[in-house]
Amino acid sequence: MSAYAALTTAGYRAYTRDKTTLFFSFAFPLLFLVVFGLIFSGQDVDQSGKPYISYIAPGVLSWGVANSAVFWIGFVLMQWRRDDLLRLIRMTPTRLPTVLGSRYVLALAVGVAQTVLFVGVAMLPAFGLEVDGRVLLMIPVLILGVTAFLALGVIVGTYGKTPEAVAAIANCIMVPMAFLSGAFFPIDAMPEWIQTGSHVLPLRWFNEGVSVALLGDGSTADVALACAGLTGFTVLFGLVALRTFRWSDRA
Repeated sequence: MSAYAALTTAGYRAYTRDKTTLFFSFAFPLLFLVVFGLIFSGQDVDQSGKPYISYIAPGVLSWGVANSAVFWIGFVLMQWRRDDLLRLIRMTPTRLPTVLGSRYVLALAVGVAQTVLFVGVAMLPAFGLEVDGRVLLMIPVLILGVTAFLALGVIVGTYGKTPEAVAAIANCIMVPMAFLSGAFFPIDAMPEWIQTGSHVLPLRWFNEGVSVALLGDGSTADVALACAGLTGFTVLFGLVALRTFRWSDRA
């Protein structure tokens, strides 16, 4: 078995055995959907007549997938570095792209599973989400979104040396971003300066790409623009992650 296959298999087994991680990856975003969906059932976002579920579903979905990618890789790298597993891996022929690549494939698989489950629940009669026929456009948006936030998670896992530190850093990034990017609160209802400034947040691009692809609330060009924005953040976070990555806290 190759190093890549071994790391991927080990990561899958560890992930499926961790009930807490499974809960926060799948049940936690659904909890937001159920709570907000039931509270605002039958209500519209604005005078356009757009149902609330059409707003909250893309936002919670993009936040849930992004949150999972950041926290998962962040905690894994912190634990492996703390336990000197990364240092041991470095002593083998295994290289950094293999280590991160094994986590990347798993993160994509989790993101796809999250999306399918979330959209399926949102389409139930109790919530009534109507999906646009161009929903397959979500595939490139989802891939780029997971990639960008996984790279961000590598940075978080590099600087966080304890589980508490990783959680604190990740929450300080993801919670404000959820509100300022329009995931939980309509971006159009915010002050103009916040609307403009939110373009520097990767979740804004992820949320808009998911919204257009899922609901048809825009054109194919809007999806392409969102993908371009996520690509830019992927490159930025990837470069920072590679420059700051450490194999051991002893170094």
